[in-house]
Amino acid sequence: MLSSLVRIINVSIAVVVVLAAVAIYWFAYRPLPKTSGEISAPLGHSALILRDARGVPHIEAASWQDAIFLQGYATAQDRLWQMDSLRRFGAGELAEVFGPAVIAADERSRRMRMRAIAEADSSRLRPEDRAAIVEYARGVNFFINTHRGDYSLEFSLPGHAYDPKPWTAADSILVGLVMFRDMTDTMKEETNRGDLARIADPAKFGILFPPSLGSYVSPGSNAWAVSGAHTADGKAMTANDTHLAYGIPGTWHQVHLKAPGLNVEGTALPGLPGVITGHNEQIAWGLTNVAFDVMDLYIEQIDERTGRYLYNGKIEQAQLDREVIGVRGAKPVQVDIWITRHGPIVSNDGGRLLSMRWTAAEGFGFPTLEVNRAGNWQQFRSALSTFWGPGQNFVYADKNGNIGYQATGAFPIRPNFDGNIPLNGSSGNVEWNGYIPFENLPSIYDPASGIVATANQSAFPPDFPYRVNGNFADAWRVDQIRCLLSSKGGLTVSDMLAIEKDVYSAYDQFLARESVAAIGKKESRDNLVNESANILKSWNGQMDKDEAAPAITELLNEQLAKALVQSIAKTSTPPDLEPRPQIIAMLLQRRPRGWVAKDDWDGWLVENLRIALSTGRARLGGRLANWKWGSLHEWNFTHPVGKNLPLVSSLFNIGPVPMSGSGTTVKQTTASIGPSERIVVDLGDFEKSVWNIVTGESGYVASRHYKDQWPSYYVGKSFPMEFNRVNAKQTLRIRPQ
Repeated sequence: MLSSLVRIINVSIAVVVVLAAVAIYWFAYRPLPKTSGEISAPLGHSALILRDARGVPHIEAASWQDAIFLQGYATAQDRLWQMDSLRRFGAGELAEVFGPAVIAADERSRRMRMRAIAEADSSRLRPEDRAAIVEYARGVNFFINTHRGDYSLEFSLPGHAYDPKPWTAADSILVGLVMFRDMTDTMKEETNRGDLARIADPAKFGILFPPSLGSYVSPGSNAWAVSGAHTADGKAMTANDTHLAYGIPGTWHQVHLKAPGLNVEGTALPGLPGVITGHNEQIAWGLTNVAFDVMDLYIEQIDERTGRYLYNGKIEQAQLDREVIGVRGAKPVQVDIWITRHGPIVSNDGGRLLSMRWTAAEGFGFPTLEVNRAGNWQQFRSALSTFWGPGQNFVYADKNGNIGYQATGAFPIRPNFDGNIPLNGSSGNVEWNGYIPFENLPSIYDPASGIVATANQSAFPPDFPYRVNGNFADAWRVDQIRCLLSSKGGLTVSDMLAIEKDVYSAYDQFLARESVAAIGKKESRDNLVNESANILKSWNGQMDKDEAAPAITELLNEQLAKALVQSIAKTSTPPDLEPRPQIIAMLLQRRPRGWVAKDDWDGWLVENLRIALSTGRARLGGRLANWKWGSLHEWNFTHPVGKNLPLVSSLFNIGPVPMSGSGTTVKQTTASIGPSERIVVDLGDFEKSVWNIVTGESGYVASRHYKDQWPSYYVGKSFPMEFNRVNAKQTLRIRPQ
C-alpha cells in the first residue's frame, strides 16, 4: 500500500515537472526570435542582420529604407513588449491589458493628451522624416504579422494575454513623447513649489528654490569631447553616459545601420528609427538633458460644468475632449478634459484647477537620420536646427580633430515672469512670447581648452538675452569631469571610461569637513556624533558602497534639506521638496543671519548630524564604523510583469544590489536613476571604441542576452564597439519577397 502511494506521488511529481518543462519551453523558449538562417521580407534587395557576441544587430542593406525597415524588425525581435508598453503608457491604454490598477496612470496620460499630440505631429511630419518612421513601422509590423502566437512570454500570461496592435507612425512619435515627458515633466515640482511659496517667507523661499535650479534628483547625463591635444593618439574622442530611470528591459537598444550613404552605430530608443547617440564614419556625438523649463501650469478660473473660464477680463469657452479608458475586467472609465488657451486641465490642486502649457504640444522635429548622416560640424548643426525636444546638449567631435557643443530644442520666451510655480491663468500677463531662435542658443566650436563638457549644468551665460529657468544641475559633476580631463595628458579610452565611473563627491567631502569642524567647536557629548567625526576626518570623498562616511554625509544631506524647508514653511509636514546641494553648501559657507536659532550654524549643523545619525542607526544598526553606504543605496531591477510571477520572478529581476556613487558624483546614481548606457568613441580608431547598456539587448527572459551585460556594467567594464570589423556570432539573411 505504501509503495503504491510513493509510486503515485513520484509519478505526480514527474508529471508536474514535465508539464512545467513543456510550459517553460512553449511560453519562454519557443518564441525566441530567429536570428540565424534565412527569411524573406518585403525589401528592395537582399540584406543581412549580423548579431555579435552580445546580440547587437549589425544591419547591412542596399538602401537606407531597407536598413530602417530591418531596424524596426530587429528591435521588435528584441523588445516588442517593451515597445508596446511604452506606446500604451503614452496613450493611456495600459488598463486595457492590466485592469483597474493602472487607471490613474492612464488618466494622467489622457489629460496630457499625448496620443492626440502624437497624431497631430504625425500629420505634419516633413516628407523625409515621415518616410523613415513609416519604413520603421513596416518593419515592426512585418514582425508582428509573421509571429502571431509566437510573441514573448509577457503577451501570453493568464489574465493579461493579448496580441499587439499594428504599429503606426504616431506610435513611434508617442514613444518619443514618453521620453519627452520623462525629461521635462515638472508638474509635481511646480505644484509643490507653489504650495510651499504660499506659506513660506518669500525671500527665503527664493534663496532655497531659485528659478534657475529645480528639483535635486532629475534625469540627467554626462557627455564630453576632447581634441587630440589631450589624447594618446592625437585624435578627438567623445564620451557619453545618459542618466535615466533604471529598469529591465533597459532604456536603450544597441544597433548598427549600414547602407549606401548611411553607416552609423550607437544606441536607439525602442520604437524610434535611427541612432540617438553614437558615431558614423566621420563624426561622433553624445547628449545630455538641457533641463530648461518647458512646462508651465496655470491656475484657471473655470466652471467645470460648462467649460467657461476667465481670461484677461473676458469669458472664453474651453473645448471639451471626452476620453474613454478601456479597462480589462471592468467598465470603461470616461474622462472629460477641458482644453483652455493654455492647454488641457490636468489636475485639481486643492480646489485650484490647473491647465498645462507644454512645448511638446506645440511642435515636432525628427532630424535623427540627418544627424546620423552628417559628416561635419555645419551639417551636424543644420540637422539639429529642427530638433524640437526634449531640449538636449549635444557634444561633437570629428575625424579632423574638431570638437563642438550645441544646445538644441524649443525653449519658451518668458518676457517678464518665471514659470517655476503655478501662474495666474486669468491675468493675461504671464504668456509665452514665442521661442528662443536656434541661432541664439549656446554653441561652441573648437574652444582653446580642447574640452567641451556637459553634465546638465546651465549652458546659458549670465548675459544671455532671454530669461532662463529650469532644472539645471549643480556644477559638482561637470567640475570633476573637467578636472579629470585636464589633469592628465595622453587620454585613452580606458581613461575616459574611468571618468564615467568616478564616484568622488566634492559636496559630500565638503559636508564631512564642515561637520568635523563644527563638532570640534561645539565639543559635543554625544558619542555617536564624536564617532562620526573620527570617520569623516580621514575620508577622501569617494562614495564607495563599502564605506561608512558616504552613508553619514548623505543622511546628513537629507536631514539638512528637510530642516531648511521646515524652517521656512513653519510646519512639520511641508510639501515634498528638497533644495539642491549647491544651495545647502552656499548657506553653510555664507552663514546668513536669521536662518537658524541664535545664528549658531555650528550648533545647528551638529544637532542635525545627531538626528541624521539616529536615523541611520535605526536603519543600519551597530557601530558607525560597520555602516556601509551600499546598504542604504541599492538598486532593485524588477520586471513590470515578471516580478509578479510565483517561483520564477527572480529570473526576471536583478537585485537588490549595493551601488557606489551619488547624485553629485560623475557616476550619478540615486534611488531611481543612473547611467543607462556608456559609450566612448575614439575617432582615431573606431575599433578601440567601447560601449555597453545596463542589462542586455533582449527583452526575452529566456534569451542569453536578457541580462548578460549587467555583470560588466556593474564593475565598470565595457565591450568593443564593433564597426568596421564585426565578429558575427549569428547571421540572418533576408531575401526580398
